[in-house]
Amino acid sequence: MERRKFLTAGVGIAAGAALASPAIAQGKIEWKLPTAFPKNAPGVGTNVTNFAEKVAAMSDGRLSFTVYGAGELVPPFAVEDAVQQGNAEAGHGPTYYAAGKNAALHWFTAVPFGMTSNEHFAWLEFGGGYDLWNDIYATRGLVPFYSGNSNTQSGGWFKNKIENVDSLKGLNMRIAGLGGEIFRKLGTNAVLMPPPEIFQAMQSGAIDAAEWVGPMLDQAFGLQKITKFCYVPAFTEPGAGLAIVFNKDAFETLPADLQAICKNAAHAAALESHAQFDFYNAKAMQALQAEGVEFLAFPEDVVAAQRAAWAEVQEELTAANPDVARVRESYDAYLADARAYAAVMTEPMLAGRG
Repeated sequence: MERRKFLTAGVGIAAGAALASPAIAQGKIEWKLPTAFPKNAPGVGTNVTNFAEKVAAMSDGRLSFTVYGAGELVPPFAVEDAVQQGNAEAGHGPTYYAAGKNAALHWFTAVPFGMTSNEHFAWLEFGGGYDLWNDIYATRGLVPFYSGNSNTQSGGWFKNKIENVDSLKGLNMRIAGLGGEIFRKLGTNAVLMPPPEIFQAMQSGAIDAAEWVGPMLDQAFGLQKITKFCYVPAFTEPGAGLAIVFNKDAFETLPADLQAICKNAAHAAALESHAQFDFYNAKAMQALQAEGVEFLAFPEDVVAAQRAAWAEVQEELTAANPDVARVRESYDAYLADARAYAAVMTEPMLAGRG
């Protein structure tokens, strides 16, 4: 790709030809950063604004980002396209929003019956996940950094109680990721829509159920005003990873210290988001229960049907995509270790503390 170079006091700045010239004044770089979420939404929106604040502080203002909420600069599901095409230098959201490009991207956000948030970050950092992620994104000219996770999610808000698998047939349900593929196999009409549209769709009757995130965000979006039945946990999406994704041409123009600041600011924002979700989910659950919300367990036959559907879906994806096969091999290898460890250490501790 043809490159245009901009020089400032000792700092060379270059970007792809499609990339708008960064605003530069007295050695300072200002970049655009759209997110797939409303930028003030608890957890998911504050994750990206926290990242931008950390970069500005750590770089002493040498690098700053203007954060654009969902739809302000580009549509929520087009953030990565905008970064790849050079219309923004960086973007924020869950990787699986771009899984139409490559189904392997689901594994960098969440897969059904998969890892907890801590296990997922461990796999990325130490189990080879980052190497695979970088390798796949390099083909699109992107550089990804993990920036957080929603932790354990809610399985979905339903207008009527779920008695068995047959209760799911014919329902219109908003659900993202591979959970949608699983529910389709169970007879549900799975619909993907941007988060800001969920409440109105539930209220109007366009959808009968919605999987969003967890108590903190579900409460913030007002789902409890429509129904009091929330099924937990989300076996189809144990926790969703978030990412800051850079245009590779733009990122490589940054000096090494600013590159390191971006990576470490993303990881600092990740740690903060883990704590934020855990703390405020607990508070929000209590508040929702006080409003009459029932947190219900999926019937055993529904969980079994979801697990069986996932076995089919992952085999179909593996057979169709070599990237899925190699990412899944790495992911499943650590997942086996994590399950064995949790069975001996974590699960007994949680059961024993009462």
